[in-house]
Amino acid sequence: MDVGYRLREVRKSAGLSQRELAKRAGVTNSTISMIEKNSVSPSVSSLKKVLSGIPMSLMEFFGSEDSAELETPVVYSADEFKDATVGDIDWKLIGQAFPNRAMSFMVETMPPGSDTGEGMYMHDGEEVGYVVTGKLELTVDDQIYVVEAGQGYYFDSRKEHRFRNPFDEECKLVSCTTPANF
Repeated sequence: MDVGYRLREVRKSAGLSQRELAKRAGVTNSTISMIEKNSVSPSVSSLKKVLSGIPMSLMEFFGSEDSAELETPVVYSADEFKDATVGDIDWKLIGQAFPNRAMSFMVETMPPGSDTGEGMYMHDGEEVGYVVTGKLELTVDDQIYVVEAGQGYYFDSRKEHRFRNPFDEECKLVSCTTPANF
């Protein structure tokens, strides 16, 4: 997906100038301009911050406008997972077409050196995950945890948190967040 083009499309359909979106999101005008020109690839946290000025979730941003008209499948093949890749982190959402989803269930791949951005996340709900291969660094409030293959995590998403892979090998995990904000 062309993130810059999509942001420009969403911003214009919301009737916002770059300046107004920047003001609402608490970022600079040049940030919006550079993302829309694809001069920079925003981190997950940066894109979420920009989208908060619309307001719009990451899944709404990456979702198709006609997804409500699709039949609701029960089983999804890998090619039907919704690609929500931002920066280096590859997120695949399972069940995007499910009406009024209460959760976001994802398969994630974090290459070495990737992270969700310098900023910390905080939102209503809960998060749970299981590391299939590799390991990741999870920060919740001021605590840093290393979650290795075969281990999982579960926490209240109202606590500040972020994810990183400062290690030498790729990390694959499955995760779920509530509410369905991805």
